[in-house]
Amino acid sequence: MEIFNNFKDLFLSVWNKGIIGVDFIQILVGLAIFFVFLVFRGLISKLVIRKLEIISKRTTNKLDDTFVKAMDGPAKFLPIVLGFFFASYYISFAEETRLFVDNINRTLITILLFWTIHQVIEPISYVLSGLDKLLTRELTGWIIKSLKILIFILGAAAVLELWGIKIGPIIAGLGLFGVAVALGAQDLFKNLISGILVLVEKRFKIGDWIIVEDIIEGIVEKIGFRSTVVRKFDKSLAIIPNFQFAENAVINVSQKTNWLISWTITLQYDTTIDQLKKIRDKIEDYINKHEDFNTSVGVSVRVDKFADSSIDMYVRCFTKTNRWSEYLLVKERLALNIKEIVEGNKASFAFPSQSIYVEKK
Repeated sequence: MEIFNNFKDLFLSVWNKGIIGVDFIQILVGLAIFFVFLVFRGLISKLVIRKLEIISKRTTNKLDDTFVKAMDGPAKFLPIVLGFFFASYYISFAEETRLFVDNINRTLITILLFWTIHQVIEPISYVLSGLDKLLTRELTGWIIKSLKILIFILGAAAVLELWGIKIGPIIAGLGLFGVAVALGAQDLFKNLISGILVLVEKRFKIGDWIIVEDIIEGIVEKIGFRSTVVRKFDKSLAIIPNFQFAENAVINVSQKTNWLISWTITLQYDTTIDQLKKIRDKIEDYINKHEDFNTSVGVSVRVDKFADSSIDMYVRCFTKTNRWSEYLLVKERLALNIKEIVEGNKASFAFPSQSIYVEKK
């Protein structure tokens, strides 16, 4: 019996002294408080969040859907923060332990605040998307990503400060490291800055047909931090460093309001003045009356010059369409009509020729 009495005395001693000066009853009650808040967390997830999701889906505005989705994580984390706070303040810790536990509470609250701010940034993208005249979709994406990274860095710095870790020397070390990286990665930063300029100046956007002479022609598929992905017309994929778009002239074909048709028609020298006038007037009349052409920007059909083997007639006009496929159809119709007009006036097209005269002795 004596051995059992010794075990009982030892057990009661451990029970009363507890862990780190806290008896087990307080620990159990504290765990029960924390468990209650965990149950409350489950109720928030099942009832509150789901109810808000159902309400937000009834509206046509996507902002509330994004906000509810963004707040899902912080809302579930809040009961954990509250549970640990109330449980820790119910338990009577020693002074040194209390300081440690208080730091944990401050850390959890700091994480909750910065996580909430981080998540709120996502719905802001829908607000910024309404500023299409000022910001492109790609630039908005860059701003959102940059803000999220900044919030994460600030949150990490705040947590480190709570635990007495000075971030000043870390920043100084990172600064020296950054200088070293910058010297070795000048092209990377040049491309990054060039990419930002492309987006700010709205030179082109995803889906645009661009031409950079002697470098690339195709459809923009992606604008990245360092490079831009362009799909060429042979369906191959080209990845172009962004500095190429900053240092070279970029022709954005998709921004054309009208396509230009500029032709020189060569007629034979035996074409009479009357034939030239009739051909000129009929071509001009066709362009002015046909719905394919935008006559407000000017139409020119004129006898231009006497070339080596032809009388040249210049035709210049603009299409209404800015779509490439329709532009080709308009050109085809105009070409066929011009041929019909020339042949209908008993004239012929000229081709380069030379006359050779042989002198007889």
